[in-house]
Amino acid sequence: MAPSSVSSAALELRLGIVGMSCASCVSRVEKALKELPGVTEVSVNLATEQASLKAMPEVLVGQLADAVRKAGYEVMTQSVELQIDGMSCASCVGRVEKALLKVPGVLHAAVNLATEKATVEVLSSVTFATLAAAVGKAGYSAKPVAALQPETAPGLIPEWWPVAASALLTLPLIAPMLIQFVGIDWMLNGWVQLVLATPVQFWLGRRFYRAGWKAVKARTGNMDLLVSLGTSAAYGLSIYQLTQSEGGHLHHLYFEASAAVITLVLLGKWLEARAKRQTADAIRALNALRPTIARVLIDGNEVSMPVEQIAIGDLVVVRPGERIPVDGKVVSGQSQADEALITGESLPVSKEVGDQVTGGSVNGEGLLHVRTGAVGAETTLARIIRLVESAQAAKAPIQRMVDRVSAVFVPVVLVVALLTFAGWMAYAGNWEEALINAVAVLVIACPCALGLATPTAIMAGTGVAARQGILIKDAEALEVAHSVTAVAFDKTGTLTEGKPSLVSIEAVQGVSAEEVLRIAGSLQKTSEHPLAHAVLEKVRELKIVAAEVSDAKALPGRGIQARVDGELMLLGSTRLMQEHHVDPGELGVRAAVLESEGKTISWLLRQHDSSAELVGLLAFGDTIKPSAYQAISRLHQLGIKTVMLTGDNQGSAHVVAKALGIDEVRAELLPGDKASIVQELRGQGHVVAMVGDGLNDAPSLVAADVGLSMSTGTDVAMEAAGITLMRGDPRLVADAFDVSRRAYSKIKQGLFWAFAYNVLGIPLAALGMLNPVVAGAAMAFSSVSVVTNALLLRRWRGAATE
Repeated sequence: MAPSSVSSAALELRLGIVGMSCASCVSRVEKALKELPGVTEVSVNLATEQASLKAMPEVLVGQLADAVRKAGYEVMTQSVELQIDGMSCASCVGRVEKALLKVPGVLHAAVNLATEKATVEVLSSVTFATLAAAVGKAGYSAKPVAALQPETAPGLIPEWWPVAASALLTLPLIAPMLIQFVGIDWMLNGWVQLVLATPVQFWLGRRFYRAGWKAVKARTGNMDLLVSLGTSAAYGLSIYQLTQSEGGHLHHLYFEASAAVITLVLLGKWLEARAKRQTADAIRALNALRPTIARVLIDGNEVSMPVEQIAIGDLVVVRPGERIPVDGKVVSGQSQADEALITGESLPVSKEVGDQVTGGSVNGEGLLHVRTGAVGAETTLARIIRLVESAQAAKAPIQRMVDRVSAVFVPVVLVVALLTFAGWMAYAGNWEEALINAVAVLVIACPCALGLATPTAIMAGTGVAARQGILIKDAEALEVAHSVTAVAFDKTGTLTEGKPSLVSIEAVQGVSAEEVLRIAGSLQKTSEHPLAHAVLEKVRELKIVAAEVSDAKALPGRGIQARVDGELMLLGSTRLMQEHHVDPGELGVRAAVLESEGKTISWLLRQHDSSAELVGLLAFGDTIKPSAYQAISRLHQLGIKTVMLTGDNQGSAHVVAKALGIDEVRAELLPGDKASIVQELRGQGHVVAMVGDGLNDAPSLVAADVGLSMSTGTDVAMEAAGITLMRGDPRLVADAFDVSRRAYSKIKQGLFWAFAYNVLGIPLAALGMLNPVVAGAAMAFSSVSVVTNALLLRRWRGAATE
């Protein structure tokens, strides 16, 4: 079948790339993909070996794969088999194939009517659920035949045995050099050396030739080219010396150098691959939370079925100790849920009728019946995984500088090696010595470390943050967060519990407090605001019957208005009362006292044709989160200025700010005002972070250098900010900046050592001060050291989890 086209505009795709070995490979793949018409954005990550790109509808998936292959690499694909139910004729075959080919990321699809199976070649990012959904839309159903199995890419050596085999063949070659230290002068026969070195060079080392040749055909260079040239030169020189000898005995053969370099590089690559896999532990841990089977209650009977087949609205049974398979609402039962790996919350969370549960969390001791609210890609867990994968695939701004260096690195090294050879020939006239020094230059140069420094630190940082409830949306947010100098907080729900209670009801003369509450409750019946919940809770407690309302209208940043019993009533902030030029009279004195105690005031007004009159006020109390004290203190320790932006009155705002020690307070603000103040802080030279709930604070979250959305595990405003905090714990704000600073520090350390290594190592090799074996060892372990240093981030623990 022909490759499919990418459906819908500017789709995001991920391609697994096989064969990349260094930063120059990254540049080559990016360049190849960017040259395709319709490809708008490309980002290649050496650590994950993935290309993330955006492409327009006219771009064929096969074209993307071809472009990667022409650059000298392969695209990682999966062969997926589906059992198709419902087909009856050849036209069904065509319909299923057409439906599968429309899925972004499908390269080929072939359906067999006789076996009722579809064999589909897809990019590694395409899931079975996506394919099954496409078949379902075509009017058929699909079941898995076998688990997805990635194809083994040619030339990729993932196991340890090639390293062991190479080491066994190389050990006799380097043994004479080692025993010289104890005074034994012995040399292995030259022809025996040839027999041992040849399989290392051309069998175990063939991956370097293959990848290096592809680089040559693409008119570029990479680490494999440097290794293959350097070791071939040493091997060839040894062959020449051997053929010039009598009896095969010479002391100046370099078989041990070529074999040892290949062995050490293979060892380094194996250790590097193991380390890189550890940077993706967070993704694997999250994927492991996905249950595969669920019990669904159908006509009173429990039926086990794959999670992919569950529909929204299905009633799922979750037994004690089981992992909850879907996002939904508890309709029966009482228990606790362990959400540690999703929200970072270490303590179990109580769950009862009406509470939301998150798929992937573990049910406690009770039996729960859960009404499914989200399935597949829309579940909280799927969105978290998607967000972390996106952040780990993205490229930090600092990486652009590395890319520019990497683009010219290999050509410069080749020129330096040629100059080294020419210089030594001119200086000493010994072509053997000149060649060996040039070989040392080739094998010590390491563009891999440059390419790995940034992505491995980003992967480790975003991964460990995700496991503790901090979701970093992209690499740019991680990089910006480390330099934040001012943090602006919303108050309600961020620094306070966000669950205010109605503590006082005051009415004007001639109106009862119960009437004020009845009207307020009627106005708030459809509102989701925390103050509305407090009003409605009091209405239910006192068993007051609310009136029917009409013409309800929200007044952003001010309150709400509606007709109650035929009269236009307004309930809202002091700003709303001032806009209607209402004199609070005696209630103003009472309001001032309540505000000085930290209470929030809502005013109830009756609107006439051209004026409004005061009916009463409601006073609400909210509790400061205990963790907010530590959060503000830690931010001050980090040298960060704290600002509180709130729509509440001045008195309530200043009481909270004073208790917490916040540096600056701005109160009685509209959402647009918050955004303006954020811009004002930026104008003062601050790098500003805004912390809010991700909904009504959206303008200020966007206006800030980095936005932090404080949310819960089942209501995640992931698109509203650069960083999402999975728990309502303000200590996570300081934790986010701390992990960002540590990750950025690892990036700088990795880049420093990568640059320093090459800047020092290449001149030393050119001056003849490094043996090729030592140079090869240094090159092999430079990448390992960079990745290992980044992995130290996995030990990080935030204050919110201590």
